Amino acid sequence: MSYNKTEDIKELRNISKEIRKGIIEAVYSNKSGHPGGSLSIADIITVLYFKEMNIDPKNPKDENRDRLVLSKGHCAPALYSALSNRGFFDTQELQTLRNIESRLQGHPDMKKIPGVDMTTGSLGQGLSSANGMAIAGKLDNKEYRVYCILGDGEIEEGQIWEAAMASNKYKLDNLCVIVDNNNLQIDGTIEEVMSSYPIDEKFRSFGFQIINIDGHNIQEIIDAFDVARNIKDKPTCIIAKTVKGKGVSFMEDKAEWHGKSPNEEQYRKAMEELSKND
Repeated sequence: MSYNKTEDIKELRNISKEIRKGIIEAVYSNKSGHPGGSLSIADIITVLYFKEMNIDPKNPKDENRDRLVLSKGHCAPALYSALSNRGFFDTQELQTLRNIESRLQGHPDMKKIPGVDMTTGSLGQGLSSANGMAIAGKLDNKEYRVYCILGDGEIEEGQIWEAAMASNKYKLDNLCVIVDNNNLQIDGTIEEVMSSYPIDEKFRSFGFQIINIDGHNIQEIIDAFDVARNIKDKPTCIIAKTVKGKGVSFMEDKAEWHGKSPNEEQYRKAMEELSKND
């Protein structure tokens, strides 16, 4: 069933702005972090946590909950902002990002942070973990779904493709992979560093159902998850075309914002832009 009510889409767009504000607040507060790739997945993670996933902030370890593996773990600010806005912890805690005494470290920690389903950060390993969760769900006859967000630079890692073979072998139709295709990594464009294109054809050759979308179009994101939920006997891979730094004009499509924080002037400009009405 399509989720196309105008007021619902507008609400999700407003939530995505709040999540983006949280990302900027977190990275600015401790002068460290990864804003670019966090901003590019903000719309996807908004739909996951506020529409798609079966989760309960009051019971974050519910064995029947849907799971998310943020394989590109350095984009933790997006996950933390989504979790706090969803009620797993107070949004004020975002200001402690990367503080030595904070549980909100540079990469997610499932043992310390409510709502985090997998500790990640070593690129390339998240899909293997997601496979394990999906296989466990099959063995236990559970109906939960597993979502795994990969970076387009991250899929240069060989372990991704070993894991992709396993996803197909075990017919993990309860697994949905999302590739954040913002075309930039720390050293430049995907083509310049180690081209993984065509991403869709590669995953298709590994047995995945492919869905190509605009990763900033809320309706397309919702529709893609609807389609994925009804795919049987194979995993799904959503290739989301995104813009690194989306929502903050001076960060958009610039590799330099992969892993640095804004200064005070830039922080104020970013928050001003994100506070404007559509």
